[in-house]
Amino acid sequence: MPELLQETERGGAVLPFGLAEVTGPSMVPTLHHGDRLVVQYGARVRAGEVIVLRHPFQQDLLVVKRAAERREGGWWVLGDNAYAGGDSTDYGTVPEDLVLGRVWLRYRPRREGQRSPLALVRWALSAVRPVLADRSASRRLRAR
Repeated sequence: MPELLQETERGGAVLPFGLAEVTGPSMVPTLHHGDRLVVQYGARVRAGEVIVLRHPFQQDLLVVKRAAERREGGWWVLGDNAYAGGDSTDYGTVPEDLVLGRVWLRYRPRREGQRSPLALVRWALSAVRPVLADRSASRRLRAR
């Protein structure tokens, strides 16, 4: 499950935005290990958006998941990689107070082997992308 290396409390941040790094495969293909994220803390969350939350059983662990739907007791969250686990299918709904913010942008750092001009151009065209809401998350939820 992706873990954020930088932690910022909701309301405790000087700015409402922060940077974080993803570890783990649970949000592939949307997010990959090593991706950097721009997170808006305290943002309003809607179904389908990628969010940052505290793990319900390990409060010191921050994870990135997709908010599939609002249920009684909080948000039902899913990873985009159905085979990785570590989402609401394991720990149930996530209370609202554990949801910290919304992910806006993904930045992929350049790999060491990218030295050719073509590789640099391909990286430059794909390095920064918005992380868009996926409204089909509720359809995937019903399929599970």
